[in-house]
Order: sequence, then structure tokens, then C-alpha cells
Amino acid sequence: MSSRTTRNQHHAVATDRRQAVDLTSALEWYRQMVGVRRFEEETERAFRRGKIGGYLHVYSGQEAVAAGFLAELRPDDIFFTAYRDHAHALFRGASPNEVMAELFGKVTGLARGKGGSMHLFDVKRGFYGGYGIVGGHIPLAVGAAYALRYRSEDTVCLCFLGDGAMNSGAFHEPLNMAGLWGQEGCCPLVLIVENNEYAMGTSVARSSAVRDLASRFAAYAVPSERIDGMDFLVVREIAARVIAEVRATGRPYAVEAHTYRFGGHGAADMFQPYRTKDEIEAARRRDPILILERHLRGAGLLDDARVAAIQEEAERVVAEAIQFAEQSPPPPPEDLHQHVYGEGR
Repeated sequence: MSSRTTRNQHHAVATDRRQAVDLTSALEWYRQMVGVRRFEEETERAFRRGKIGGYLHVYSGQEAVAAGFLAELRPDDIFFTAYRDHAHALFRGASPNEVMAELFGKVTGLARGKGGSMHLFDVKRGFYGGYGIVGGHIPLAVGAAYALRYRSEDTVCLCFLGDGAMNSGAFHEPLNMAGLWGQEGCCPLVLIVENNEYAMGTSVARSSAVRDLASRFAAYAVPSERIDGMDFLVVREIAARVIAEVRATGRPYAVEAHTYRFGGHGAADMFQPYRTKDEIEAARRRDPILILERHLRGAGLLDDARVAAIQEEAERVVAEAIQFAEQSPPPPPEDLHQHVYGEGR
């Protein structure tokens, strides 16, 4: 047997072993994605029952994007996102009880009942917030990434943003800074454009003269690529490579992840006149949960019984979260001015 044949066999064995490990880990992420989908479904019901105030944006259909990138993030890394933020908090480890209580405006919530759906915050897990102003978090993420390298840390910052945010001034100005700082290795930032095809009710085709959104980053010397955001395994593979590169170089990198939101822009967007039911049904045939389920079934890691058990667990966890939120007290009046401004030292 030649040495080349031996090397090829060793490579094949190593690849098979790596794929087995990746799929075994993916099984846990499948469980989390099912849980997040069930959580989001219940939040819409709670909103319509008048239990959730303000506004509500759910993540159903986009789960593979946040899950794939957060699966590759170290515990000491940080990230920012926009107002469709429940899944990001849950994937990072926040308890469903805390998140649901926050949506209900209760003192036991993730932000003590003061943030609500669009302003989740969990600093201890590196989650520096969801933000209600379109694009408003992008300058913050760029500055935070600079601060990480300024302190000589090898941590990275992720910034999730929607396709609509790329048309705001809050995108272009900080991206120029990111490109400049990146030339000196001082901006370890990964920008993830969650392109779900619609900015509220306006399609990318009607709002952007350049539909290849990733190409826009070239204007600021930020390399980029476009990926399938519906396949968790694809997203995670790209995330591992990109995060490692940004960590090593300190230069920003952008990924445009093509995905689709199954529900309306927000809970009040019920009729969705800007798209057809046929379009939504076609998108649902590429449900990220079902795509991952097929991968896992093909590897022998999932069967009907296991799928049913995971769904039952999700039902139980979400029911407990609703009960916890219902029974928790609202913030007392004396807390009105607490945890709003930083306290001097």
C-alpha cells in the first residue's frame, strides 16, 4: 500500500470522525431550534391575548442563521443584534423563563421588565442587546469591536443586521470606520446580514438598486460572501472559518445569509399584502428545522420517536415559561429610575 493511499485513508477517517462529531453537536442545536420555534409561536399567541405590550417580532424561519454563528462563538466573545432578538438570547443560553418574563414586562425578566421584546440584554453571556432603531446598533458593534482589540484581547464581536438596515446612514458611516481600523488589525467584527428578503413590507428588489447586498461591503474594504442561511450545517461551517479568520487578523468580515421570515414583519402584520401565500409556502419547503432534521435522520441520529420527544420537551419548557411569566410580579414603582443610567464611581 502506497503512502499516498494511507494518507488518503487517514484523511477519510478523520473527515468521517469530524462529520460525526459535528452532527452529534448539531443534534443539540436541532433541539434548541425546535424550542425557539415553539417559543416564538407562543409569544404571538400571548401578544394577541394582550399579555405582551409594545411590539413583537419573531424569528421563525431564520433560526439557522443565529444558531449557526452563535454555535461557533466563544463564551468571552460578544454580539449585538436588532429587534428580532428572542432567538439570539435563547441560543446564547438565556432561560426561556427570563426571556418570556421580559416580554411580559415582569421584574424577573432578562432586563427586569424594562426592555421588552425589542431590547433584550444579557451582558453576562456577551449579549449586548437587541435594538429597536433600524441600524442603530451597528455603530455600537463597530466601536465595541475596536475596544476589544484596543484592550489586546483576542475576542471577536458579531453584529447581526437586517437587509433594510443597509440603507441607513448608521450602516455606511461606521462601516467606513471598520474598514479603516481593520487595515491595522483593530476591528475584529463579523457582520451578518440576515437577508429575509423584506424590510418591513418592502422587498429588496424595491428598496435596493444593488441586490447583491454582500457586494456593498467592498466600498469599505471589508471582504464578504453570500451563503445559504436556511441550512444550519452550511451556516456553521462558514461561521467557524470566518470567526477564526477575524479573530486571527483583527479585520472585519461580512456574510450575507439568505433566509426568510415565515411570519409577518411584526405581530400586527397579519395580512401581508406585499407577498403571496404561494411565496410563503414555497419558502416553508426549505424550513431550516426540517433541513437539519433531514441531515440528522440521514445520519441515524434522529427518528420519529426522538423528534416527538424533542417536540414534547419544547412544549413543556414553553408552558413553564408562560406560567413563570404570568405569575411573576411587575417592576415596583420605586425601580423606575434604577438600572437606567450608570452610577458614578
